[in-house]
Amino acid sequence: MNGTMAASSHRIMLGPLVAAIDQGTSSTRFLVFNSKTAELLSHHMVEIKQSFPKEGWVEEDPKEILQSVHECMERTCEKLTQLNIDITNIKAIGVTNQRETTLVWDKETGEPLYNAIVWLDLRTQSTVERLINKTPGRNKNHLKHKTGLPISTYFSAVKLRWLMDNVAEVHEAIVSHRAMFGTVDSWLIWCLTGGKSGGVHCTDVTNASRTMLFNIHTMDWDPELCKYFGIPMEILPRVRSSSEIYGLMKICSSWKCGALSGIPISGCLGDQSAALVGQMCFQDGQAKNTYGTGCFLLRNTGAKPVMSDHGLLTTVAYKLGRDKPACYALEGSVAIAGAVVRWLQDNLGIIGSSEELEKLAASVCTSYGCYFVPAFSGLYAPYWEPSARGIICGLTQFTNRSHLAFAALEAVCFQTREILDSMNQDSGIPLTQLQVDGGMTSNRLLMQLQADILCIPVVKPSMPETTALGAAMAAGAAEGVSVWSLNPEDLSEVTSEKFEPQINPEESELRYARWKKAVQKSMNWETTEPVCNGNGETSIFSSVPLGFYVMGSMLMLIGAKYIAGHN
Repeated sequence: MNGTMAASSHRIMLGPLVAAIDQGTSSTRFLVFNSKTAELLSHHMVEIKQSFPKEGWVEEDPKEILQSVHECMERTCEKLTQLNIDITNIKAIGVTNQRETTLVWDKETGEPLYNAIVWLDLRTQSTVERLINKTPGRNKNHLKHKTGLPISTYFSAVKLRWLMDNVAEVHEAIVSHRAMFGTVDSWLIWCLTGGKSGGVHCTDVTNASRTMLFNIHTMDWDPELCKYFGIPMEILPRVRSSSEIYGLMKICSSWKCGALSGIPISGCLGDQSAALVGQMCFQDGQAKNTYGTGCFLLRNTGAKPVMSDHGLLTTVAYKLGRDKPACYALEGSVAIAGAVVRWLQDNLGIIGSSEELEKLAASVCTSYGCYFVPAFSGLYAPYWEPSARGIICGLTQFTNRSHLAFAALEAVCFQTREILDSMNQDSGIPLTQLQVDGGMTSNRLLMQLQADILCIPVVKPSMPETTALGAAMAAGAAEGVSVWSLNPEDLSEVTSEKFEPQINPEESELRYARWKKAVQKSMNWETTEPVCNGNGETSIFSSVPLGFYVMGSMLMLIGAKYIAGHN
C-alpha cells in the first residue's frame, strides 16, 4: 500500500518527460529522461548484428535496426508502466545515430534496396584512390574547403556512389525516381512518421555534414559536390536544424508503446554531436571524448568553422533551432576503440567479455613492450591513411594474452593522445582536462591509463548515457515543445568522477614514442593494385610481406594463448 502511494506521489512530481532513440553501431537504446532534472528514469538496450560479407566490408540490416528501435520502445514502456510512470507524460522524442552509415530504400514499397553500409566499411577504397588521383596534386583535401572533410572511405558519398554502381536495384530505383537516400536518422524518422504512408524524409545539419555532399558554409546540399560524385539531388533528404518538430510518431495502438503515437520527433543529432550537447559543451573551447565502437574527440569552435592543419575534421556541432546559429567543432575520429574488444572476443577468443579484458589487463598492468595498432579499417585521424592495417609488434616468448589485453587498452589511449595533440596544435590552447563518455568509460583501468598517457585529468560523468541525453535535450527544447531549457543557469549540475595522472611524464612520453614507431610500421601494408585469389576476390595476402607478417603474428598469438593456458 505504502509503496503504491509513494510511486503515485512520485509520478505526480515528475513533470514532463522526454525520450531518446540512440541507434549506435553495435546497439540500439530507448531512454526516458525527466526534463526538469535530466534524471534517467528507464531504458532498454538491444544489440545489433553486424555482418562482414567480404574482407573489409561491414553491413547491417536496416529492418533489424528498425525492429530494434520498436523492441526498445516496447520494453521501456513496459518498464515505465511497472514503475507507475505515465507514458503519456512523454512530450517529445529525440533521435541520435551512428553517423555516415548509408542506406537507400524504395519510397513506394518502404523496402530497403540493400543492407546499410556501415561507416567502418572499406569497400570504397579503390573509389577513393581513383577520386584522389583525379584531383590536382593528388590532394585528399580537395573538397575540404566546402565539406571540412578529406576524401575518405569513412563518409557517405562514396558509399552511395558504390551502391549506385554495384547494386542493380538501387540503380533502377534511381532511374524510376523511387529511391530515397539517408543516413540512419533519416531512415528511422521516415519509418516512424509513417514510412510509405506520408513519412517525413529529412536529416539534420550534423548528419548531413558527414556525407561529403553538404556545404558547411551555406548549410545545405551543394550542387557542385553532388555533381562531383554523380549523385542526383532528388534522392537526398531535406536538411533541418537539430531541434525542431520534424513529424509525429505513428505506432500501432495494439502495442504497449502505442501511447507514443502522435508525440513529436523534435530532436536529431549525429551521435558525437549529441554527446557534445549531453556533456553541456556549449562554449567555444569545451571538448569531450566518446569511447564507443570508435573513439571521437570533439571540441566546440563556436560560430565559425575552423580548418585543421593537423589532420582533424571540421564538422557541424549542432544547430539548436531553425532560427538559431550553427555551431561548429573540430573532430578527431578513431575507427577502432571498443571494436578492438569485440575482435579479441569474437575473432581470437582470448576473452569472454569486456569485463574479462579489464581483469586480464589489470593482472599485469603492463604490455611488457607489446604494442597493438588496431588499424582494421586503415588509420583515421590524424593520418587518414587507408593503406594501413592492424599490427601487433614487440612480441617475445614472455608475451601472453594479459599483455595483449593491456596493449589493446593502451592502443585506445594512444590514439586519443594523437588526436588530442593535433587539437591542441590547431587551437593553440591545450586542454587542461578531458571530459569523457561512452560504453568503454565503465572500464576504470582504461580511464586511469588515459589520464596517465595524456598527463591531464580525465573527468567521467556519473550518468554515462550522455549521447541519448543530448538528443533528449534537443527534442525537449524544440519550438512547440519547450519542456527543456538550455539556458546555462537552468542546466542540471552533473556529478562526475576524476582520474588524475599517476605516472611521471617521462615514462608516458617514452611509451607514446614507441607507439608512434609501431604506427609507422602499420602503414602501406595494403597494395593499391589488388591481386585476385582465384575466385574474383582480393585478399590481404596479395601483399606478400603482409601475408608473412599476419601469419607470424597469429602463430605467436596462438602460442601465447597456449602458454597462458598451461601456466
